[in-house]
Amino acid sequence: MITDKIKHQIRSIVGPENALDSDLDRFGYSYDSSYVPLRPENRPDLVVRPLTAREVSSVMALASEHEIPVTPRGAASGRTGGSIPLRGGISLCLDRMTRIVELDEGNMMVTAEAGVRTIDLYNHCAAKGLFFPPDPASWKFSTIGGNVAENAGGMRAVKYGVTSNYVMGLEVVLADGTILKTGGKALKNVTGYDLKSLFTGSEGTLGIITQALLRLIPMPKKRGTLQVMFGSLEEGCATVHRMLQAAIVPAAAEIMDRFSLEAVAKYRGTSLDPTAQACLIMEIDGESDEALASQARQIQAVAEGCGALAFRVAQSQQESDELWAARRGLSSAVASLAPTRLGEDISVPRDAFPEVVRRIRVISEKYGLPIAVYGHAGDGNIHPSILCDLGNPEQEKRIHGAVDEIFAAALAVGGTLSGEHGIGITKQPYITQALGDAGIKTLIAVKKALDPKGILNPGKIW
Repeated sequence: MITDKIKHQIRSIVGPENALDSDLDRFGYSYDSSYVPLRPENRPDLVVRPLTAREVSSVMALASEHEIPVTPRGAASGRTGGSIPLRGGISLCLDRMTRIVELDEGNMMVTAEAGVRTIDLYNHCAAKGLFFPPDPASWKFSTIGGNVAENAGGMRAVKYGVTSNYVMGLEVVLADGTILKTGGKALKNVTGYDLKSLFTGSEGTLGIITQALLRLIPMPKKRGTLQVMFGSLEEGCATVHRMLQAAIVPAAAEIMDRFSLEAVAKYRGTSLDPTAQACLIMEIDGESDEALASQARQIQAVAEGCGALAFRVAQSQQESDELWAARRGLSSAVASLAPTRLGEDISVPRDAFPEVVRRIRVISEKYGLPIAVYGHAGDGNIHPSILCDLGNPEQEKRIHGAVDEIFAAALAVGGTLSGEHGIGITKQPYITQALGDAGIKTLIAVKKALDPKGILNPGKIW
């Protein structure tokens, strides 16, 4: 219970205009980009928007003293309900913490507060010829704090990895208000436990990430875009597999099935080759035009050996932007075909990609629900999107059955529940199956050690 006295104390910390409790404000912080149903009980009692880590620390100290639940929030672009306050309390929104504190060109590192948008960080570094590769589809509005908390990936993960590959250090406010600084600019550091990795991907359940020190790499001098059409999804998957085995590593390799292609064509008002059943869109990069041309020739040879129907190299930046716009707009295109697009996120070993896609097709037929399949073929991260109507009681049982079997299919081929969206609320029922009893017991012990009162993002993961 947040009393008027506690509200007054919090307003004295962050300013009266940054502690909100009107019905409208509370409603606005009760949902995110997931399909978790809107419920009155998911509204916070108070929305708090701090500006500094010191303010976060003071708020957390009060919350700890009075055992008030605290749900961290960035841009609310998460897909699994991670920023929804299930037990009232405080919605702690870090969207005012937008400073890029330092760009250290000599060490190729950048320090940014949690509320900095991914695209703004990218552009700030790119202006100095430095590259921050993680590029979640929501990068125009997702924030660095959220990216770290979810260990976000993106299209370039096949070559450059995910957020955790770039986290060098973190500033984290613990449950009791203690400010912890972990990691640093030293490239080698095995002094004590690797706490920065512990908090990366922890979904706000262990601490509030307020600042991140991130590693950068030199910006590639040249980039190119390729589009390859196939008569089957299996041929597209085989192309990626053979490329990687031959040490040909594109910066991004995105695959779309026939259903996805039809959705994009309808959404954009374009035509589609009736024989095309799958499409690969790839980004290549290098130091020169000659290097790009060489990569393109190698990829074309592999693709044609796998039965490619058509191979296209973008001839201009505009053409490249148009090809990527089709992929980045895919979620909207698919979503336009049904009242609800239930987008899932599974990750499997790369060579299991075709098998799990086959299983998803069987699931689609079994439950009579269209499922669009697309994702990051280069790293085995698949986004099956179930087209349905969550408001239709007749479909509810079939929807849950399809989701259950999609997760079971991922686990059966050695995969996992999430490649980049996290567990949040929506994947809780499956986590024991994925991690086993010993894994769950160990992780809960860590949670209890860092958050003994259970106030940090309660109801998530566990």
